[in-house]
Amino acid sequence: MIVLLASLWRRALPWLALATAILLFMFSARRSGERAGRLSERIETTERSNDALRQMLEAGADRPRDRDDLVRRLREGGF
Repeated sequence: MIVLLASLWRRALPWLALATAILLFMFSARRSGERAGRLSERIETTERSNDALRQMLEAGADRPRDRDDLVRRLREGGF
């Protein structure tokens, strides 16, 4: 009986090792996919934030420098 169990165990061991390796690979691939998704989302958020900052800086660079500049722009209709 013990010999039979040992024989079955020896036959099943490579298949168990293969199944374990496949499961570990699948979990690893899933985790890598989740990580890539989070990084992609973080990059998109950073790009949106950088774009908003760039627009604010451009608007600030185009502002009137003093009252005279403001008056001139208002008279010309270019404000």
